Amino acid sequence: MKKSFSDHLLDWSGRLLVLLILIFIALPFIVVFIVSFNDSSVIEFPPKHWSLRWYFNAFSYEDFVKGLKNSLMVAAVGSVISLVVGAMFAFAFDRYEFSIRRPLNAILMSPLVVPNFTIGLGALLLAKGIFVPRSFGLLVLVHVMVTLPFVVRGVSVSLQNFNRAYERAAESLGASPWYILITVTVPLLLPGLISGWLFAAVLSFNEFSASLFVANLRNQTLPIAMYNYVREYADPTLAALAVLYVVTSAAVLTVLHVFFRLEKVLNVE
Repeated sequence: MKKSFSDHLLDWSGRLLVLLILIFIALPFIVVFIVSFNDSSVIEFPPKHWSLRWYFNAFSYEDFVKGLKNSLMVAAVGSVISLVVGAMFAFAFDRYEFSIRRPLNAILMSPLVVPNFTIGLGALLLAKGIFVPRSFGLLVLVHVMVTLPFVVRGVSVSLQNFNRAYERAAESLGASPWYILITVTVPLLLPGLISGWLFAAVLSFNEFSASLFVANLRNQTLPIAMYNYVREYADPTLAALAVLYVVTSAAVLTVLHVFFRLEKVLNVE
C-alpha cells in the first residue's frame, strides 16, 4: 500500500524529532570534547588555541593512574562476586519456596531505592563499630551491595524465560543434577549471566558516592581521584578524562556487541 503525503510527512517529522533529541542529549559531550583540546589553563569555550596537553596530563597524573588501577581491580573482583552470589539468589528465588523468600528479596533489591551515599555511610559506621579498617575488602563489599540487585534481576529475567523441558530431558537420560546445571542450565542462562556481570562491572567502575565513605588514599578509585582533582584545579584535564571515559566505554560496548550481541544479552530482541 502506497504511503500518502501526510504519512511521509509524519514519518520524516518523527525521524527529525528523534535526531533533535539525540543531538540535545549529545550536546554536553560535544562541548566537553571541544573544551578538552583547549590550550589555556582556564576552561574556555570555544578554545582560542588548540592543544593535547590535558590528555597528556590525564595520563601522567599519578592519582589518576592509581585510581584507574584500583577501579579496575574493584570492578573485576566485585562484579565476579556479585555475579556468583546474585545468580545463586536468583536461582533460589525461582526454584524454591521458603518462608523468608519475599523479605530476603526485598532486602537484596533495597539498593535500588536507597541512595548509594546512605549505603556507604552505613557501611562506614558499621565497619567502625566492629573495628574493620577502610580497606580494599570493605570497598569491594560496598560495591557488591550496590551492584547485586542488577545481577539478581538480570538472571531472574532469564530464569523466567527458561524452558525447563531441557533439564527434564537431560534428567530422563540419567544426568545428575550437577551435570545438568553445568551442561544445560548455565549455558542457557548465559545471556542473563553476562548482562548481570556487565551491569555490575560498569556500575562498579563508575561508583562514587558510596566509595567516598569507605575508600582511603591508597585504594581510592578513579571517580574519587577525579573529585579530589576538581577540588584543587580548574583546568580542562577532567574534560579530557571524561572524553577518554566515554570513548573507552563505547569501544568496550562495541566489542561486546560484536562477540555477544547485546540485544540478546540484555533480552531486548
